Amino acid sequence: MSQSHQRPALSKCPGCEEPPAAGDLFCGACGYDLSAVPDRPHDRPTMAITVPPDTAEASAVPGASEASAVPGAEAVRWPAAAETDSSDVPAPVHRPSDLPGTDSGGRPLAAEREQTREPGPAAEPGAAVGQDFAAAGQDAASGKEFAAAGRGPEPVGGPKPAAAPGASAVPGASAAPEPAAAPVRRDGPAEPGGVEHSGDFAPAAPDPRTAEHAAAAAAPVAGGKVCVACRSGRVDPDGYCENCGHAQPRERDHMEQELGSVAAVSDRGLRHHRNEDSFAVSSTALPDGSPAVVAIVCDGVSSASRPDEASAAAANAANESLLESLARGTHPQQAMHEAIVAASDAVNALAQEPAGAMEHDAHRHQNAPACTLVGAVMAGELLIVGWVGDSRAYWVPEDRTQPTARLTEDDSWAAQMVAAGLMNEAEAYADERAHAITGWLGADAYELEPHTAAFKPDRSGLVVVCTDGLWNYAESAEEMAAAVPADAQERPLRGAQVLVGHALDGGGHDNVTVALLPFAVRPQGAGSACETV
Repeated sequence: MSQSHQRPALSKCPGCEEPPAAGDLFCGACGYDLSAVPDRPHDRPTMAITVPPDTAEASAVPGASEASAVPGAEAVRWPAAAETDSSDVPAPVHRPSDLPGTDSGGRPLAAEREQTREPGPAAEPGAAVGQDFAAAGQDAASGKEFAAAGRGPEPVGGPKPAAAPGASAVPGASAAPEPAAAPVRRDGPAEPGGVEHSGDFAPAAPDPRTAEHAAAAAAPVAGGKVCVACRSGRVDPDGYCENCGHAQPRERDHMEQELGSVAAVSDRGLRHHRNEDSFAVSSTALPDGSPAVVAIVCDGVSSASRPDEASAAAANAANESLLESLARGTHPQQAMHEAIVAASDAVNALAQEPAGAMEHDAHRHQNAPACTLVGAVMAGELLIVGWVGDSRAYWVPEDRTQPTARLTEDDSWAAQMVAAGLMNEAEAYADERAHAITGWLGADAYELEPHTAAFKPDRSGLVVVCTDGLWNYAESAEEMAAAVPADAQERPLRGAQVLVGHALDGGGHDNVTVALLPFAVRPQGAGSACETV
């Protein structure tokens, strides 16, 4: 009776180290072929760790025995480590590259390959040995291949990589060219003109912490505005930062101007997405050489098309008309009337734009641009006020014990109800129709009726010219006087800022614009705050 060959019992699978069941030819966990496991040797307690390169193929033949090995094959001789001395100094550490041998594929390790490499073109003494790692390379310690784009051969006579600190030579090894530097790491000094770094790879972009990069980031963006939030991104044409997405404030969101004794401030407010108000302040000389000061405030009608354009056009046109008329000697009240007509013509012209210029916005065809206007002129001893719509002008005396006054009457539904005697002022302004305007500047307005009034104040005071974005939070003359700071006569810009802040603190539901004109006269005895001429 023949007997079958019994395989040695395995305590664990060579592939996954799981214990196989008795009699299994394949591992139940990873499928490893257990029949390919060589027989357990019975004649030698140990085996050689590695085999020299010239015997690699012979030892790989199945069934080759120890006796068939090439003569001279022997195990690797490990260098003996010196014992520690009495001071407990550690023994020297040997790296794998210090020892001769082969990798798992039977190829010589990096140090041996350098020593056994076939001679190439003669190099100058001291030239570094280079390798081309553009396509592939091999780790000098583990022998694993890798693909990486790296540095090519060093030029003949180029700098020699510095030896790694603490590297020990193989005992008894003869002098041989040093192995090439690792393909992706250069621990030696930086190349001339290069950037010194300590990482495994050359940096692909400049370090943002370097002074040069930081200066470049802080520099203004060429050809555009810099974001007010991140201070580095460019602002696109829509007004948003291309870096952080922050919406940038528009130029008209908050405007301030001070010109001599007149000042104005305009703000978008807290609820509107843009500022539809506009103003103009200026001064000129009358033919007799005396000064004349002008302040114009306009409020775009939000329900109309392009209200911001309408208010800007009206303010500019009225201001230019007043400066021209006053300089040639026109009476200030007549000059104000002409200025309102000029402002109306400028707003009307906006509705006459060619249709092609408005095709991108269908809403522009629904109605014409419109706005309100209020203006004040101080010339000589006269104070001239003109208006259309519900923007207002107030008189606040320097002596707050004296009476205050509102110098304009609104073109609104509430004002008409009060004038007709149908409602008192409290009832009219409590109605939801109170702020519906009955007069405005625009192509679809009713017959234009500019309102003008001339006053000759007998005492010093302050003229407050504003839109309803302010007077909604200080409607009566007494409330407005209480909101005006005490030093507004001497500091009109600060006074205008305080009034805008008063509206914002109250809710800022609308755009807010206010201009302050201090009016100084010598006391002439008792009398009313102002008298109509």
